[in-house]
Amino acid sequence: MMAPVLRVDGSAADPCMGSVRVDWPKALWNTGMLIGTILAVAVANWQSILLFIVLTYASLLIGHSVGMHRMMIHRSFKAPLWLARSLIYVGTLVGVSGPSGIIRIHDTRDWAQRQRACHDFFAHRCSLLVDLFWNLFCRFEFVHAPRITIEPDIAEDPFYRFLDTTWRLHQLPIALLLYWAGGWPFVLWGICARVFVSSTGHWTITYFCHTSQRDLAKGRWLVKDAGIQAANIPGFGLITYGECWHNNHHAFPESARIGLDEGQADPGWWIINGLAKCGLAYDIGAPRAAASRSDLVERAES
Repeated sequence: MMAPVLRVDGSAADPCMGSVRVDWPKALWNTGMLIGTILAVAVANWQSILLFIVLTYASLLIGHSVGMHRMMIHRSFKAPLWLARSLIYVGTLVGVSGPSGIIRIHDTRDWAQRQRACHDFFAHRCSLLVDLFWNLFCRFEFVHAPRITIEPDIAEDPFYRFLDTTWRLHQLPIALLLYWAGGWPFVLWGICARVFVSSTGHWTITYFCHTSQRDLAKGRWLVKDAGIQAANIPGFGLITYGECWHNNHHAFPESARIGLDEGQADPGWWIINGLAKCGLAYDIGAPRAAASRSDLVERAES
């Protein structure tokens, strides 16, 4: 079993105290992508839409779910450095943030949700439109923030530090290539629509899989003392790369496989398993043994 990843020191932090503020760089970036998406609809053709579907699915699956989420954040498997950097680079091209930024976003939210109580910003108790606005255009400003320490192999790696400071600019060479291949329809669908839908799609999974007070919250596992529980959303495994099995993931974040039960499609795991068969993924994490599950309560699926 792989060692748990412990980056957050919340001993002096309060997950309830703080306020939601407009994050202007984030807001301008996502507004620009939204405007580009609206323009994309006006110039749409079947080639640009097909390009959008392929690039969006592939970058989220390979870069975000496999590279950033399962490998970089949760350390649920390892890969050779060249491959790890490639996966994280594709994850950067998704257009949400650089490597360290993704870790901070994820770990802050995960820490807050595992407390007995947290602010609505992390709990997703507000309406869909309010929560969408908060997540695409705002940040949470703590009164007492948790301290996050990112591992040196990420924080001190020159390539990852370069991505952290330039992550938005990496859309430009892709845009030039797409313009050469198909003009403005390819640019608008391959960059703007892809980035905006990727950001919105990332939020959608977050919203619907972390709403324990709603009827959608189904799952086998209850995490003790966590104010916000996670849901499995049946039927969406393929379209969410396996990330919709979020009840499993909250229970076993160390597992490279998220779709743990029969019938739970998990394309992210299929990629990792394929890499392992090629000798390109190793130290693959699995759910911890029953004797180490004192933090969990098993319950019947509703």
